[in-house]
Amino acid sequence: MNQNLFQTWQAVASQYTQNDSLIRQFWEELEKAYSAKSCYYHNLHHLEAMCYLADVHQQQLLSLPMVALANFYHDVVYSASSKVNEEKSAELAQRRLQALGVPQEEIALVEEMILATKNHQTHANGNPDVLWLLDFDLAILGAPWEKYLLYSQQIRKEYSLYPDFLYNPGRKKVLQRFLEKKTIYLTGVFQAEYEPLARINLEKEFLLLNAS
Repeated sequence: MNQNLFQTWQAVASQYTQNDSLIRQFWEELEKAYSAKSCYYHNLHHLEAMCYLADVHQQQLLSLPMVALANFYHDVVYSASSKVNEEKSAELAQRRLQALGVPQEEIALVEEMILATKNHQTHANGNPDVLWLLDFDLAILGAPWEKYLLYSQQIRKEYSLYPDFLYNPGRKKVLQRFLEKKTIYLTGVFQAEYEPLARINLEKEFLLLNAS
């Protein structure tokens, strides 16, 4: 068991229910989902990184518990061959959070955050916590090159069912879409800290794909 993540989960879930067996049952479900052999990147390490960032920036969040719940469920359903991972993750979050006693308006916000990770876009007048969650999710893009390269290799493994002649053009489209954005990140903090290196990393991966 990942004790740090479990304690984070337990702390947020216990704000809504004192049913320890239910809290543990849902944690075991989460841990199993993020420990799937096919999850080379979208796994417990990614989840832990996002929870860490939420903790670091908690003073800037309107609701750390809502962001934490969205973190835990944003990739709980993940299959490289599916185009509805986010929708299924949001649906599972809704059912589990209802069981925990989370108010419906808070569940709706968690669902909004999860669905926003599909295209990393959100409404201009939406809850600012959605912007933070999206930036946490993309923090890896602005990591040092060695760490970014490992991430790109892990993503390739997750899509190993596709040969290069299918994967490479699709991946290049994803990279190009990010590079064409006015800003990759949505908060000023992440734009200042991660944006320049993220663009360099994306361009380097794009060149590697062209050369392969």
